[in-house]
Amino acid sequence: MQECPDIAYVAALIGDPARANMLTALMSGKALTASELAGEAGVTPQTASAHLSKLNESGMLRVRKQGRHKYFSLANDDVAHVLEGLMGLAVGSGHLRKRPGPKDTKLRKARACYSHLAGDLGTRMFDSLRARGFLTLQGDALTLAPSGETFAISFGIDIASLRSKKPLLCRECLDWSERRSHLAGSLGRGFLSQFENLSWAKRDRKTRIVTFSQYGEQHFAELFPA
Repeated sequence: MQECPDIAYVAALIGDPARANMLTALMSGKALTASELAGEAGVTPQTASAHLSKLNESGMLRVRKQGRHKYFSLANDDVAHVLEGLMGLAVGSGHLRKRPGPKDTKLRKARACYSHLAGDLGTRMFDSLRARGFLTLQGDALTLAPSGETFAISFGIDIASLRSKKPLLCRECLDWSERRSHLAGSLGRGFLSQFENLSWAKRDRKTRIVTFSQYGEQHFAELFPA
């Protein structure tokens, strides 16, 4: 029998409602304790511990111990990329867990997808970078053009440092609310971090909403024209 990726095993891990809720909660990029994740999943601490053990053994989580507590986060960008894609598939198929709430508009406008900007503003940034030729597609690979590198550096992003790190510099990520691509990878992370450093935007780690100030949104629109 030929060896092949066991997607059924991975799908079964993500497919459990409690584990799915835990993984979704970690899409904020913030590390959470087992107790916090139990609350997100609506299960007992004992049940949460069993679920977290399975996810950790599968390589989906990163565990860090500090004091008496263990903190869980997504293992890497690849896990976040798969989860965001599944969210888009679920929305496109009409599978929603609940009706949109009061914060839904803000979540759709701008939110953190693990470590990068998603939502309407995220796809707008991606489309603007593509339209100006700063990002190019070579086959299925998204590449930062020399002009794009100059643009990013002028915005204060250390491209040399990003290239030296393990995550891909740039990649497409299917946005679950817009159903179009936004920018992921270390470059996507660099842009979101710079928005925060410049006080253009503030990230709510609990809800994943990214709120731009009036000043920040104005400069964002100038930097990434539609």
